[in-house]
Amino acid sequence: MRISMLAPFDPDGLRATVERIGELERNGLDIVWVGEPYGFDAPTTLAYLAARSSRVQLGAGILPVYSRTPTLTAMTAAGLDFLSGGRAILGLGASGPQVVEGWHGVPYDRPLQRTREIVDIARQVWRRDRVVHDGPVYHLPLPPDQGVGVGKPLKMMVPPLRPAIPIYIAALGAKTVEYTAAAAEGWLPLFFAPARAKEVWGDALAAGFAKRPAELGPLEICAGGIVAIGEDAAAKRDLARPQIALYVGGMGARGHNFYNDLFASYGYEKQAREIQDLYLDGKKREAESAIPDAFLEEVSLCGPASYVKERLAAYRDAGVTVINVDATGSDPVRTVAELAALL
Repeated sequence: MRISMLAPFDPDGLRATVERIGELERNGLDIVWVGEPYGFDAPTTLAYLAARSSRVQLGAGILPVYSRTPTLTAMTAAGLDFLSGGRAILGLGASGPQVVEGWHGVPYDRPLQRTREIVDIARQVWRRDRVVHDGPVYHLPLPPDQGVGVGKPLKMMVPPLRPAIPIYIAALGAKTVEYTAAAAEGWLPLFFAPARAKEVWGDALAAGFAKRPAELGPLEICAGGIVAIGEDAAAKRDLARPQIALYVGGMGARGHNFYNDLFASYGYEKQAREIQDLYLDGKKREAESAIPDAFLEEVSLCGPASYVKERLAAYRDAGVTVINVDATGSDPVRTVAELAALL
């Protein structure tokens, strides 16, 4: 099992992660993820991290599939891969309609189809094929009746360092999880509860694995949560409340929130409605308080070393190959080092 960490979104936390990336990788960090909601862009930070590190893999976690053309997405990943000496991971995800339509100003349509087509186009780019794609969403080259009529199939001008860059997909819905298991190198599930994963995603994963080509190798599953090791560490679980309340309660609208749907599928239907109602009514603290303690324990690794070791075993048994560390409220270098010692 490897260790990864999501860089904080706030400028101070992000700056601290950048400054300490060398320490983090020396103490056991294998992957650093940089997200891209509606703050700084991810590739700029990833390129700077590439210059400040030597071993850690650099993952976009995630680039929304709506914010760039497929070829630009592939070019960006190839550029990072070249500058980092082959350490790039392309993380893709659909984000949500609140961000896509509110921030990017584009319709939130056909997220799974867009993901499929972007993956296909990116892999053509990295192989240096002459890119030809005619899908429901993207057309390369553009048909003559949709432009000035001079587009032609092109291949990347420079050879990428690697002809295949790992693609990890953030997926929660059954169809997207099935596609991820069939076609991607890795899966990035949020709020992954090991004890409930098989019940929620088992059928989708099995259907995807049945179609998975052998050359892709085993699916990497990257999941985790708040990590704190010590006799008094259990209280650190409460630090996850604001993020969970934001996603379960405030990401999207009533009837259109993937994280709320996931929370309900874990058996917390009543609480899912309550948290969303409170959050959308502006009662954020009350929404945080409504998150069951049991759920916080299911999606975290906080407690004495012996307990955290048991939690690691539970994640491993659920198929997780990369434990994703949220070191909120702790020294991230120390947390990574202590966790690495338990693996």
